[in-house]
Amino acid sequence: MSRLKSCFERLAGENRAAFVTFVTANDPDFGTSLEIVMGLPDAGADIIELGMPFTDPSADGPAIDRAAQRALASGGSMIKTLEMVRRFRAVNADTPLVLMGYFNPVYAYGIDRFTADAAAAGVDGLIIVDLPPEEDEELRVPAGKAGIDVIRLATPTSDDTRLPTILSGASGFVYYVAVAGVTGGKSATKDDISAAVARIKTHTDLPVAVGFGIRTPEQAADVASIADAAVVGSAIVSLIEGGLDNDNKPKKGMTEDVLTFTRKLADGVRKAKR
Repeated sequence: MSRLKSCFERLAGENRAAFVTFVTANDPDFGTSLEIVMGLPDAGADIIELGMPFTDPSADGPAIDRAAQRALASGGSMIKTLEMVRRFRAVNADTPLVLMGYFNPVYAYGIDRFTADAAAAGVDGLIIVDLPPEEDEELRVPAGKAGIDVIRLATPTSDDTRLPTILSGASGFVYYVAVAGVTGGKSATKDDISAAVARIKTHTDLPVAVGFGIRTPEQAADVASIADAAVVGSAIVSLIEGGLDNDNKPKKGMTEDVLTFTRKLADGVRKAKR
């Protein structure tokens, strides 16, 4: 059984949602980024999404865009991202880890090489935000053979006609983007999220994770009371940015501040009534 499937089944048995965290690999540098990623499970993260730095993250808002630029400026690359996964797996064999990003870095690395190296490193899933379902076979098939789930995105505009195409061939979980626009923007209402999750679940048995716009423990709890997972990214990435000096070096205590905030978000998820 995959780590993702095992995680969601375990949490379903506990009658609670998963807490999913997103950070960009190598932001602001390899060592600091690795320290944060290593600390996320103890801070309450059930699943980690690790961003693959890219020069043009078109679906992301300013916070994650700047994180990607900092990561690249400090030497971030696909090789370093996979090295971070390997180091994480050396001390944590259980927490699912999903790579999230854009198709260009994967294609440039080489699809077969990427899927083989990602599987060997311990990657459990991929979210490629600019690769539509109709065009993802060249990645989805080799990824599936390597035991890596390809996670599809649904949005508020994904109607009942479009959802079957999105969900055909999907695995791991479905990522529902709760608001139209880029990451870090406004939040959707609880009623809107509830209706969307219910509609998606009429088309699939996969868990549904909800992200975009979650910034507080209270918002995380609201989502966790409805969906199978609550995803927080921009709020964590913004805290990393706020803990840097003018040279993008981490100030004293930045990592612990990030992990403390993560614990508060995790507590919100865990206290949610389902």
